[in-house]
Amino acid sequence: MSERFIDVHHHLLPDFYVDAIFAQGYSEVGGRDTPEWSPALSLDVLDRNNIEMAITSISAPATHFGDDRAAQELARRCNEYSAQLVRTHPSRFGTFATLPMPFVEGAVEEAVYALDTLKAEGLVLLSSNNDGSYLGDPRFDPLMAALNERDAVVFVHPAIPVVADRIDVKIPAFAMEFTFDTTRAIFNLVYNGTMERYPRIKWVVAHAGGAVPYLVERFALLWFTDDGLVARAPWGARHYLAQLYYDTALSANKSAFGSLSQLVGDDHILFGSDFPFAPELMTTASVMAVDDQMDLSDDTQHWVRRGSALQLLPAVAERLVN
Repeated sequence: MSERFIDVHHHLLPDFYVDAIFAQGYSEVGGRDTPEWSPALSLDVLDRNNIEMAITSISAPATHFGDDRAAQELARRCNEYSAQLVRTHPSRFGTFATLPMPFVEGAVEEAVYALDTLKAEGLVLLSSNNDGSYLGDPRFDPLMAALNERDAVVFVHPAIPVVADRIDVKIPAFAMEFTFDTTRAIFNLVYNGTMERYPRIKWVVAHAGGAVPYLVERFALLWFTDDGLVARAPWGARHYLAQLYYDTALSANKSAFGSLSQLVGDDHILFGSDFPFAPELMTTASVMAVDDQMDLSDDTQHWVRRGSALQLLPAVAERLVN
């Protein structure tokens, strides 16, 4: 059997969280019904698919539904639940803690608590928030400063943009808008100079970066026409985008991997499943693609299966060794 995988894109849906989002009308997200989930279901999927550990995260719609303090309380409850799951299964689970964005003060408080006290592997942030704001907005700089100080790992997960319901296209949002929203957020982080100002944050981008690898050269054209952009992000598009980490969730195929591998080295590509929003069949297909179907070299397979994750997440590496 090949060496075991580490899954950095694996969602959890505790009952209290499902109750909270259902109360807000979120019985489905992005055109997908909210799936069943339990720790036992995750462990079974990991075992059946040669996955040693999953780094869990709360998916869209996250925790903010209009009330700042309620959002922070729900985020805290999710993060404490996740931390307890890690304590119960330290060799099977890690966690990216959730934050009550766009409530900046509460997000800073929760980030500090999650990283310093709960010892989360990192944080998850949505590409955009329910007020229409995106990652890269300068008003989020207090949070970025706290994350930069801690060399934090930040997993960027897509959201449905607030303008989506004004787009008269009936294709489910997870198939298109998720990837487009990811692309907007990542380009905005670069365009507004966030990555230049806070270089110690390590960003992980879901779904092979959406359209980022495919559009990098088009984005780079802006540096020829915008002197302000050159001042904010002096090293150019490819420099910043190549520093990011990208997961393979729903993207373990030759088309997506071809563009991605032109942008980053193997040690910046991580395995992701998107379970349970993507059914186990997709997890199995992604594992098979890395193992056999994409004709990857042995070295590339190693980095994607676990090498990149162990390099990025030293606390996970230490737990698995011990």
